[in-house]
Amino acid sequence: MVRRKRVNPVGRLGVRYGKRVRDRISAAEAGLRRKHTCQNCGFNAVTRVSVGIWTCRKCDFTFTGAAYSPSSELGEVAQRNIRRST
Repeated sequence: MVRRKRVNPVGRLGVRYGKRVRDRISAAEAGLRRKHTCQNCGFNAVTRVSVGIWTCRKCDFTFTGAAYSPSSELGEVAQRNIRRST
């Protein structure tokens, strides 16, 4: 029986593209695949539907966000400014 070595998500790239590029891809994909907290119900069940579209599996709340995470730094700054101005 052949033993297979477990590799991280960017193991499919092999030795190509350089270590820094593979580390960045690995960090982005790890954040993409983990569960995120819902803004509406607070449950840990938000998954990505498409690029920038996120949905909660519990309350079926759909919202937009960044490509690899439900919120981006720019979006958080915008939310703070909105809260501050009201």
